[in-house]
Amino acid sequence: MITTKVSIMSPTSFKLIIFMLCLVFLVVPGEQEMRCLQREREALLQFKASLLDHNDMLSSWTTANDCCQWKGICCSNLTGNFVILDLHGDLYDYESNSRSSYISRKIHESLIELQQLKYLNLTSNYFPKEDIPEFLASLSNLRFLDLSHCYFSGKIPSQFGSLSHLKYLNLALNHLEGSIPPQLGNLSKLEYLDLMENSFEGNLPSQIGNLSNLQEFYLEGSYNGVLEINDGGKLLSNLISLTHLYLWSIRGLNSSHTWLQEIVNLPKLRELRELSLYDCSLSDHFILSLRPYQINFSTSFLAFDLSWNTFSSPVIIQWVSNITSNLVELDLFGNNLEDSVSNHFGMAMNFLEYLDLSFNSFKGEVLKSFKNVCTLYSLSMHENNLTEDLPSILHNLSTGCIRYSLQDLYFSDNQITGSLPDLSAFSTLKLLNLSRNRLDGKITEGNKLPFQLEFLSISSNFLKGGIPKSFGNACALRTLDMMDNKFSDEFSMITHQLSGCAKYSLEQLYLSNNKINDTLSNLSMFSSLKGLYVDRNKLNGEIHRDFQFPPQLEELHMQSNSLNGVFTDYHFVNISKLSYLDLSDNLLTVTFTQKWIPPFQLRYICKDL
Repeated sequence: MITTKVSIMSPTSFKLIIFMLCLVFLVVPGEQEMRCLQREREALLQFKASLLDHNDMLSSWTTANDCCQWKGICCSNLTGNFVILDLHGDLYDYESNSRSSYISRKIHESLIELQQLKYLNLTSNYFPKEDIPEFLASLSNLRFLDLSHCYFSGKIPSQFGSLSHLKYLNLALNHLEGSIPPQLGNLSKLEYLDLMENSFEGNLPSQIGNLSNLQEFYLEGSYNGVLEINDGGKLLSNLISLTHLYLWSIRGLNSSHTWLQEIVNLPKLRELRELSLYDCSLSDHFILSLRPYQINFSTSFLAFDLSWNTFSSPVIIQWVSNITSNLVELDLFGNNLEDSVSNHFGMAMNFLEYLDLSFNSFKGEVLKSFKNVCTLYSLSMHENNLTEDLPSILHNLSTGCIRYSLQDLYFSDNQITGSLPDLSAFSTLKLLNLSRNRLDGKITEGNKLPFQLEFLSISSNFLKGGIPKSFGNACALRTLDMMDNKFSDEFSMITHQLSGCAKYSLEQLYLSNNKINDTLSNLSMFSSLKGLYVDRNKLNGEIHRDFQFPPQLEELHMQSNSLNGVFTDYHFVNISKLSYLDLSDNLLTVTFTQKWIPPFQLRYICKDL
C-alpha cells in the first residue's frame, strides 16, 4: 500500500482548506454577534433527540446556550445560518471503549432546514443497517460531505448527483453495495471522491469520466462480484485533473481488455502522481499485455502500488523501471516474486526513496541490485527467504551508495543467521528491524550503532550474553527491543551499558523472556523511559529501599520473575503517568501509607494476592 503521501490535497488538508474558507462566515467573539436562527436551532434539537449520544458529544446542545456556540457548529456572521456541522466521531479510539465518543441510531430529516450548510462531517459514527438518507441531497449548498466509517448499508443515493457545488465526497468504510449511480457524474466541481471498502459491483458508470476537476479517486471492488467498465477504455483518462488513483480489489483487471485499455491510457493524465492497483489479481500476464512502449508515465508520476497481486517474475521490477523514470515509491509486497533483479534497476531508478518487497520469496542475492540506488531511504524485505548471514548481507549493501541514504531497513521474519555486526557504515540509519530471524551468538563489544538510530529490534532470535557499551552511545535511540532471546547478563550491567547519552533518549526498553538476572537497579537516570518490559526473566533479590522508577514511566511489566521485598509509595512518588502495572508471579509486597494518594491513574494492575 502506498504510504508516502505526495498529494497536494490529502483528505486532511482538504478539510483544513474548507474549514479556513468557512471562517470567513463565522461569528468572531468580541465583535457584533449574530445569534443562530430559531428554526435551525429547533431542527438541530430534533436531530439530537433522534440520536444516541455516546460520551456526551452533544452535551453543549441545550436551550440555555446560543446554538452558534454549540460543539461542532459554526454560523455565518452575516445571516446566522449554520454553515458548518462537524460531528465526527471517535470510533477509532480502541484503547478504551468508555472514552469513545460517537453518535448512533438515526439521522433525522430535520437537517433539511439547514439550507446554507456548506460543510457536513459525520465520519466515524455508528449507523448500522441504516441507509444513507436521501434527504441529504436537499442540502444544495454543500461543498464538503464526509459519511465515511459510519456502517451505512444500502446503496449510494442517486439524488447526490444534484449536489452541484460539492467538491469533497467520502463514503468509504461503509457496507454500501450495488452499482455506483451514474448521477455522480453530474458533480462537475468534485475534486475528491472516496468509495473505498464497500461492496460495489456492476458497471463503473461512464458518466464518472465527466468529472474533469476530480483530483483524487479511491475505488474498491466487491469480493462478491466484478466491477466492470464498458466505455472503450477512456473513462479514467478523461479525468484530466487526476493526481491520485487507487483501484483496489478490482477483479478482472488482469484479463479484461477494457480495463487493460484504461491502464494503457493512464499516461495521458499528465498530473497523475500516485497509482495503486492493490489486490487486483494481476499476474505476469499483465506485464506481457502492457509493453513498455505502450505506456510511459510523465515525470509527475511518483508512486506506484502493485502489492497483493500474483506476480512471480522479477521482470515486473524491470518493467516498472522502463515505464517511469521519476518514481519515488514502489510497493510490490504480497506477491510471489523470487530470484534476482537486473542491476539495471539501480541505474534506472534515480529518484526511488521507498521500496517495499515484503511477503515475497526473494533471497539475499537480490539486495545487490539495490545497493546503488543512491536515493533509497526505506527498504522493506519483511518475510522473504533471506537465509544468508547478517554480516555478509550488510557488507554487500555497504559497498554501494545506499549506505549514505538508507534510513529504514526491515529484515524481520526471515531466516537470517549470524550475529549483529558493526552498523556504523550506515550513517543515516534510523530504524533497523531484525526480529524473528535466526541470529545467534554474542554481540561483540566493539560493534557500534549508527549515531542517528532511533529504533532497533533484534527480538525473537537466539542472541546471548549482554550488550556492548556502544549501545549507550546511540544518542537518538528511542526503542530497543531485545525480547525473546537468550540474553543472560545482569540487569544492572545492561542499564550500565545504556547509561551513555542513550539514557536521555530511550523511551521503550523491551527485555522480556530472556535469562537476565540480578535485582532491579535504579532507573531514575532514564529520564524519557515510558515503557519497561522485564517480564519472564530470572530477576531475583530484594527491591532496594532507595530504588526509583523513571519519571516518565507509563507501562511496567515485571511479572514472572523471582523478585521479593516491599514496594512502598516512595518508589512510585515521582511517576505521574503510570497506567499499566503488572507485578504478578513474584514474591513482592505492595504497602502504601493510609493517606497516600497516587499521582497516577492505573487502567490495568495485576499483582498476586
